[in-house]
Amino acid sequence: MTAPALMFQGTGSDVGKSLIVAGLARAFARQGLRVRPFKPQNMSNNAAVTQDGGEIGRAQALQARAAFIAPSVHMNPVLLKPQSETGAQIVVQGQAWRNARASDYQKLKPELMAPVLESFAHLREEADLVLVEGAGSASEINLRANDIANMGFSRAANVPVILIGDIDRGGVIASLVGTQAVIEPGDAAMIRGFLVNRFRGDPALFARGMEEIARRTAWEALGLIPFFKEARRLPAEDALALDAAPAPKPGARLRIAVPLLPRISNFDDLDPLEAEPAIELIRLRPGQPLPGDIDLVILPGSKSTIADLAELRAVGWDVDLAAHVRRGGRVLGLCGGYQMLGRSIDDPAGIEGPAGRVPGLGLLAVDTVLTSEKRLVPITGRSVDGIPFKGYEMHMGVTEGPDRARPFARIDGADGSSHPEGAISADGRVVGTYAHGLFADDAQRSQWLTRLGAAPSGLDYEAGVEATLDALADHLAAHVNLERLLEIARGL
Repeated sequence: MTAPALMFQGTGSDVGKSLIVAGLARAFARQGLRVRPFKPQNMSNNAAVTQDGGEIGRAQALQARAAFIAPSVHMNPVLLKPQSETGAQIVVQGQAWRNARASDYQKLKPELMAPVLESFAHLREEADLVLVEGAGSASEINLRANDIANMGFSRAANVPVILIGDIDRGGVIASLVGTQAVIEPGDAAMIRGFLVNRFRGDPALFARGMEEIARRTAWEALGLIPFFKEARRLPAEDALALDAAPAPKPGARLRIAVPLLPRISNFDDLDPLEAEPAIELIRLRPGQPLPGDIDLVILPGSKSTIADLAELRAVGWDVDLAAHVRRGGRVLGLCGGYQMLGRSIDDPAGIEGPAGRVPGLGLLAVDTVLTSEKRLVPITGRSVDGIPFKGYEMHMGVTEGPDRARPFARIDGADGSSHPEGAISADGRVVGTYAHGLFADDAQRSQWLTRLGAAPSGLDYEAGVEATLDALADHLAAHVNLERLLEIARGL
């Protein structure tokens, strides 16, 4: 017998679908259920590597963690990784499939429903409950034809839907009632209830609002969820999270600057640094110069390294970086940022655009050749100072050159051997590595704090994520009718 499932769609993007599914996954898993998260189609450059050698959206990896299971490629069978304003790489069941412009992708959707349903069936066979997350807005009727992300999936797989509205952005009554008004009657019939998220204030003041939504739609009111301020402690998937104002750090000793480029990827690498009380993390937008008193500049990952390098030069950050290094400042390049730090980036096959070679920033004596093969592996190892870490690699390209003689780390092999990874400049102040997830490792993060002149705080980052997931589950259990959600999933 296959497991029951319940789908959570939203009246718009960023209404809290991912967070609610994560919290419910933890809440139901604590009841002893085998829970599996599932998102048919996701769009994000913040991805996670799975144990089965693929990549999925970061939100599904967090939801899997919430359910106490390892992430699988089947939890997010279609992942779109934007490479430009109108184009993206399409990842199917964890592996890069092809690149396509947005208009062409709409024509490809009928081919993708089969792997979506296959992955969904796989999860149902091993679960007691599958929690499905939609994408964007349920009311995007302009994209309804061949849809695999929202109502198209719901009806193909016969999964009931709970619709989520965000009261914090205003107009939540119109958003929920209006969704029913514009979607097809057959789609509207799949929606069994609604949740109102991010409420602030006295819930009694919105009791009439909940009643009115239920009256106008005939959907069940299943919960009014107060704003969960601890959400910022969990890894975010959407780059919109980078726009949030950072928490004040009156006692910060270190200043770390991160230039935010248009195609930034795997930006959750920065979350553990932001959690450190001694660190002020400064996110630089184009037009903002690099401050002169920065302790460390981090160039994060990029989905399109060559295009982001051109943008970095266009806004003058290359000049700022060179001046920072001349003053004795430190620089760390992660993945695409590592490639930018080298002498050149060669794209002979035109993987990121027109074939050709471009000069790098010249801060590391290495050169990168982009290749079609993508390395997707969890890793463990030790940095050159002997400090252990665990993380993952997710990149296309091979980097070699004289500074590779001073590797950043040695990565453990399956046979007990190890191999060098990354590069360090001759003066030791510029470091490049393909390793993601470094700073989530407490020992490695503490060593960076020590290296930069600050005492380690003793922060247990992973324990903090676990505690926040538990708090989120408690929060939802207090404000959502969990028993009724299970009944709806079971067809009652």
